[in-house]
Amino acid sequence: MVRVPKLTRPDADAAVRNPLSFIAARWTPDPRTVRRAAFAALAMAVIIVVTGGAVRLTGSGLGCTTWPKCTDDSLTTTGARGYHGAIEFGNRMLTYVLCAAVGWAIVAARSQKPWRRSLTRLGWAQFWVVMGNAVLGGVVVLVGLNPYTVAAHFLLSTALITVATVTWQRTRESDAAPRTLVGPAVRQLVWFLVTAASLLIVVGTVVTGAGPHAGDSSEVERIPVDWETVSKLHAVLAWIVVTLTFALWFVLKAVDAPKPPMDRTRELFVILLAQGVIGYVQYFTKLPEALVALHMFGSCVMWIGVLRVLLSLRERPEAVQDLPDPTASSPSSLSGV
Repeated sequence: MVRVPKLTRPDADAAVRNPLSFIAARWTPDPRTVRRAAFAALAMAVIIVVTGGAVRLTGSGLGCTTWPKCTDDSLTTTGARGYHGAIEFGNRMLTYVLCAAVGWAIVAARSQKPWRRSLTRLGWAQFWVVMGNAVLGGVVVLVGLNPYTVAAHFLLSTALITVATVTWQRTRESDAAPRTLVGPAVRQLVWFLVTAASLLIVVGTVVTGAGPHAGDSSEVERIPVDWETVSKLHAVLAWIVVTLTFALWFVLKAVDAPKPPMDRTRELFVILLAQGVIGYVQYFTKLPEALVALHMFGSCVMWIGVLRVLLSLRERPEAVQDLPDPTASSPSSLSGV
């Protein structure tokens, strides 16, 4: 058992005033620990999206009828709410797990030596996005699963995944100035890819808001468009993303690009093919719940893949320390010793 040191009064006061600095002064995490903490926050960001989708797909969106309580008389779910209440309340509890993962990433980043302020700021950015999305999730319940608020809830979760992905990438880099690995034309093509993927996700939320899975068995407002028509637009955008990815791979091959962009582009292409198969199967089988959940997971993985392609276009080499010139004369050699 590890012995917990007894805090003196000055130490205790310091811990209360600035707990992160207090921990950082006494703990230096291994770089792998910092990377694992960042990955854990990213993994939980994806998990919370998938479990949120499970709430909607099981019709449990109003399993808790109010917020921040579950019911008017209870903070937690009750037996009267049945399994719908358990599913919705369980998803709410996962928010605390997500907060713990983000908190671990913040503490690890703050304790790293030397301290990298950029990583700590990215960790705090995740925290505030989580808090904002928790409040928005409460609004979703209070307005009876209005589809526009549901779409905004998902898009804010995508923003969290974006920041978490950047944080995870930055844990494997230095704070040196980025160095571009490809030319302007390739960078422009990648930004077209990022834009198309963003539109794909936005249109996907419209498909969800207009589709049959409203999130509750009661009469829930839907976005007033034909979901099959929007699904076809979603498929067209998906093919545009696939085409841009293939074109990017071809261009990178033609210009003999470095290995990281090639590898990330190849990975994204495989992800897109798998996601496309799932999307078409769920469309022709009338959106079975299991496939819709898998498609939501694929959407998160696809967006992470797009971001990794974008981030692979530059590198941040480790800063080189100034070393003494071995050919220079030392004081000892000048003195003849």
